[in-house]
Amino acid sequence: MMASYVPAKVWTQESDNGGTWASINRPTAGARHEQTLPKGKHSLQLYSMGTPNGQKVTIMLEELLALGETAAEYDAHLIKIGDGDQFSSGFVDINPNSKIPALLDTSIPTPINVFESGAILLYLAEKFSHFLPKDLAARTQVMNWLFWLQGSAPYLGGGFGHFYAYAPEKLEYPINRFAMETKRQLDLLDKQLAKQSYIAGEEYSIADIAIWPWYGCLVLGDIYDAATFLDVESYPNLQRWAKQIAARSAVQRGKIVNRTWGEPWEMLAERHQAQDIDAVLALAPST
Repeated sequence: MMASYVPAKVWTQESDNGGTWASINRPTAGARHEQTLPKGKHSLQLYSMGTPNGQKVTIMLEELLALGETAAEYDAHLIKIGDGDQFSSGFVDINPNSKIPALLDTSIPTPINVFESGAILLYLAEKFSHFLPKDLAARTQVMNWLFWLQGSAPYLGGGFGHFYAYAPEKLEYPINRFAMETKRQLDLLDKQLAKQSYIAGEEYSIADIAIWPWYGCLVLGDIYDAATFLDVESYPNLQRWAKQIAARSAVQRGKIVNRTWGEPWEMLAERHQAQDIDAVLALAPST
């Protein structure tokens, strides 16, 4: 039996604690190197990577463009988090927390920086008046589920995903702990979607855009390769919703932006015009 871990009186960082992100994790905030961020031609400058949190924003922007909101045109610059790009002085200037995604809106004299994916969704929804109801009751339901996602996704990503997929060794206790919580969340969403078409009601909203890249992709087998382990087929309402969202053209476009892994038609490192996405999607085999 493995010896129990006894915490030190004062924690100190080990030189190498293993795992996928060991080389960049530190217990301090702030810039680690000087680097100016690139700027494109559009008013909206996104600095991100095609993780679930990054996909939220690119899907939102593509949904806005699909509605004819030309002011939602954007440049999406790749931030390679494995290389520590998020710790550059330029990135820290717009997100002191050094996490993707981060957005800079230069359409006004004093540009606005927006960080935290949920905050970016809310900012864009209010700026363009889409995907967020004006009615107080309906708006509150959307906000309930947006905040639910922001609080729950760390259990899925930093908890279950870390110990199931990325930790240097498989440990029974944390995997069981976070698998149980992940399945409880899946059951919650399944029960919610048994009552209505979308997460917060009968209208597609930023709640759906926030939740789909995490929980929709999980039950579709697109992250962590954990669909069988979590028995995702036992959540039929969630499956229905996940497939319904996945079929949207804007979702198919947004989910490939700032992505650098997968098939050639599934990844686009940077996006500066609509034709960039068109060219990548054209590589997909005919069905």
